[in-house]
Amino acid sequence: MPRRTAHAAPALTPTDEKITLNLGYVDLGQIDLLVQEGFYANRSDFIRTAIRQHLGSHAEAVRQVVLRKTLVLGIQHYSAADLQAVQAAGQQLQIRVLGLASLAADVTPELALATIESLTVLGALRASSEVKHALAGRIRYS
Repeated sequence: MPRRTAHAAPALTPTDEKITLNLGYVDLGQIDLLVQEGFYANRSDFIRTAIRQHLGSHAEAVRQVVLRKTLVLGIQHYSAADLQAVQAAGQQLQIRVLGLASLAADVTPELALATIESLTVLGALRASSEVKHALAGRIRYS
């Protein structure tokens, strides 16, 4: 098997979410060996690569579920102006996101309550703690 040239791991971007996981000592040792031999830059590089490969093997299943559940795939951002337009139209949103749902810093808890009927997130939700608290009964992390 050809050796992979080690490279610097990409820095976290605003769209990344940090996770913690527990691994057995043998698995961790094998990862460290591959890093030491230059196949991966570091443990995180190995884990990101493994996750991408595994998700790639299930890409069709994910696509079908996204279509069936009418999920937005990727990043869905709402500003106060977006929600004010929804409120002016007398409507409420049922937000369903696979990825990142983001409510801007200028969204108040009152505006969120008036315009967001439900919020289903498979991934991460970025919003102020006040807005998250206000919407707590309407948020589902699946």
